[in-house]
Amino acid sequence: MVSTKRFYVWQRPSWPALTFDHQRVGPALAHARRLQGVVEGKALAIGIERDGQVARELMEDEVISTAAIQGERLDLAAVRSSVMRQLGLDATGPRDHHVEGLVEVLDDAMNGFAAPLDGERLQRWQSALFAGGASGIRPMAVGRFRSGPMQIVTGPAGHEVVSYDAPPSRRVAKEMDRFLAWFAKTTPVPGRLPPLDGLARAALAHLWFETIHPFEDGNGRVGRALVDMAIAQDHRVPVRLYSLSRQLLASRKGYYDALNVAQRGNGDATEWVLWFAQQFALACERSSQVIDRAIEKARFWSRQSGLELNERQRTVLQRLLDDGDGGFADGLNAEKYIRLTSASKPTATRDLADLVRQRLLWTTGQGRALRYFVNVPGWTHRGETAQAEPAR
Repeated sequence: MVSTKRFYVWQRPSWPALTFDHQRVGPALAHARRLQGVVEGKALAIGIERDGQVARELMEDEVISTAAIQGERLDLAAVRSSVMRQLGLDATGPRDHHVEGLVEVLDDAMNGFAAPLDGERLQRWQSALFAGGASGIRPMAVGRFRSGPMQIVTGPAGHEVVSYDAPPSRRVAKEMDRFLAWFAKTTPVPGRLPPLDGLARAALAHLWFETIHPFEDGNGRVGRALVDMAIAQDHRVPVRLYSLSRQLLASRKGYYDALNVAQRGNGDATEWVLWFAQQFALACERSSQVIDRAIEKARFWSRQSGLELNERQRTVLQRLLDDGDGGFADGLNAEKYIRLTSASKPTATRDLADLVRQRLLWTTGQGRALRYFVNVPGWTHRGETAQAEPAR
């Protein structure tokens, strides 16, 4: 195993002071704030609630993505049912204790943003991620700070590289005390000028926590939950409007590279804060699109308020709407309708014909190639465009 050890930021006399150039970072923060305002304005306009469809979708994105950054693939059905149970909604899907622990952590970080953050709470978060006391088949200490060395190792088997050495375990308790004191001191207070820009604070909190790497495992997921909490404290709304982890997953290499550079720096976190602000802006753009889809779906149903639809038809239309423009692979056909509704073939044929007659679906192809698409103005479905006018 090859070590690439050099001076780390935590080894410098200036540690834990993390600074950034406000003039350089300012435009990126301002741009992110503008996009954040757009998202919050749209959310206010449609009345997003914590247990509403948009918030649930963004929560599901966050759960799946924060695990995927660590190389874990979670079952979507288990995530959806866990999110619904956490929000107090009826859920009949599969249960996965690992998924439910992660959902609880992310919800506590967001919904409990006003509660004090201390070492015990962070330890409970980490413990929830490893309810069985193991990471895979490897037993591990959970619910407490690590008692041994911590290295981040990358590269294929036989050619591993130690890309980061965290502070020794004897320093972890003291390091966390200093971090938590800073986190409390910089928490925004309503009616007062914040001591630090909220997005910059979230960026620094993540960098600081990941540099300490206080747990034997789960540091990335806990660290990203900290970001969620810091952002919730910034705009003081316990509703998830962004899935930053989804954006970090899309830029996974850049994410790790930016962290690594900052952890090997001299305490000047300008490049890290700049990169973080840019990713947050992209996450806002994604959230804006999610809300736009919700608005499109609401408009679709409002236009159909006078039409008579059976439960099978409503279920399939909702599925098509949830999958978005081009999201339902190769369109809908009779066989897929039967699988989604358990209807007989004659019933499926009548249901589909009725939906086309009412201009809720439009079609392309003939015979076995006949495909149906939901009729939403502006949706092109991989270049195909509806010829029929939308139902009114």
